Parts: sequence; structure tokens; C-alpha cells
Amino acid sequence: MTIVQALILGIVQGLTEFLPVSSSGHLVLGKTLLGVPEQGITFEVFVHFGTLLAVVVAFRNDVLNLIRTFFSLFRPVNPQALRERYHKDANLRLLVFIIIATIPAGLIGILFEDKIEQAFNDPHLVCIMLLVTALILSLTFFVKKPAKPLGFINTLLMGIAQSIAILPGISRSGSTISSGLFCKVNGEDAARFSFLLALPAILGATILKAAELGAEGFTGSYLVILAVGTIAAFLSGYLAIKSMLGIVRRGKLYWFAPYCFIVGLVGLLLV
Repeated sequence: MTIVQALILGIVQGLTEFLPVSSSGHLVLGKTLLGVPEQGITFEVFVHFGTLLAVVVAFRNDVLNLIRTFFSLFRPVNPQALRERYHKDANLRLLVFIIIATIPAGLIGILFEDKIEQAFNDPHLVCIMLLVTALILSLTFFVKKPAKPLGFINTLLMGIAQSIAILPGISRSGSTISSGLFCKVNGEDAARFSFLLALPAILGATILKAAELGAEGFTGSYLVILAVGTIAAFLSGYLAIKSMLGIVRRGKLYWFAPYCFIVGLVGLLLV
């Protein structure tokens, strides 16, 4: 892999991780079109770490509040007091919703790891799933003005949508935000929850992949390539997050449907 290829793929990863167009699908197609040889999982680990940093920086106040809330749970407290705190503390409710919504993707990832990895080697499947993403995004055009707050049911459904998005070509942000909109959640709230929900998903995937790095040897020159990809993913990811918040605030998520449709259709013709 060259520095230019790393820069392009890093930008692709950062933008498509948070724009509703499927980062996994674009990485598969990008490597195919750029002729990047299979080099293991090292590069993917680093660019995912870049997008992880983008979420942390963009939502640093939320992340700090969630961390404080998590560690506060280790203090002695009776169940009744905890229930009362749950109803009063928005940060605790958000933490609970994220934990619950993370479970479906975790189970799918563990139970079907081998089949999922095989899917990443099938560009045709990626293109078909991009067409599915286009359909999902198109349906948000018919969603009436949402008015419901985040709750147990709608966040669980967003978590289930995230588990389906493990398939390359199905957009994680697109499916989770869309499912929130279908449940009448405010667009900005759905996007914020979707991006925070990405933290355990990306962190878990990064840790699992990082555990395999010991089997891969890489030279010092490859560190430059990894750094370029990581920085590109971080900067483009941060930009994508800020852009997406504005787009969903205006209720225009369906804008991305034609793009996914065109990429999926052209991909079927070319790969």
C-alpha cells in the first residue's frame, strides 16, 4: 500500500463511517478499485481508531459524562435509590440505552464472525447491500415530524439495526438513524445516539483486531502509511459527524439514497 492509497482509504473510512453510505462497503470497493493487495487487518485497525477518536472529540462532553456516570455505579447504593436516579439522571439513562443497544451487534459479531468475514470478500454482495441502504434511506422521506424522546424500545431497535449493519454495504449510521426516525425520535437525538453507540462497536472491533496484530509483522516505513491513514480517517470523520448533525437536523437523510443506489449499481457493473 502506498501513502496516496492510505490517504484515500483513510478519507473514505472517515467520511463513510458517519455519512450514511457504509464505510465497510466503501473500503471493500475502494481496495478493489485501487488494486490494493490484501495486507491483513493492521490498516483497518488504525483507521477505525481514527474514527473512534473523531467521535470522542466531537462528543467529548457526552463521553466524559458517560465515563463519570459509569464509574459512579460502583459506589454502594440501594436498588430503590438507583431506580430513582435512573428517572432523574439523563446521563444514566443514556448509558443504559447504549449498553442495551450494543448487545445485538455483539451477539451477531460473536456468533457469525466467520460468515461476516467472508462477506467482506464479496464485492457483489457489498453492492447489493448498498442498494438496500438506498431503500432504507429513501423511506425516511415519508417520516412525519418526529417528537418522541429516546427510550428503551426505540434505542433497542436502533441497536438491532446496528447489528444488521455489520454486513458490508449496510450503513451503520444510516440504518441506526433511520430506525430512530421510523420510531419518531428527533433527528438530531437519533444521530447523537447513533454516533455514541458507535463507540463500543468501533472500540470492540478495534480491540478484537488489535489482538491479531501480533501475527503481522510490519516495517518502520509502514508506520508512516498507518499514520497517514489514521489522521485522514480522524479528520474526515470529524467533518462527517458535524455535517451529518446538520443534515439530520433538517430532515434530509434521504439525500444520500441516490448516491448509494448509483454506487451499488455501478459497482455491480464494474466488479
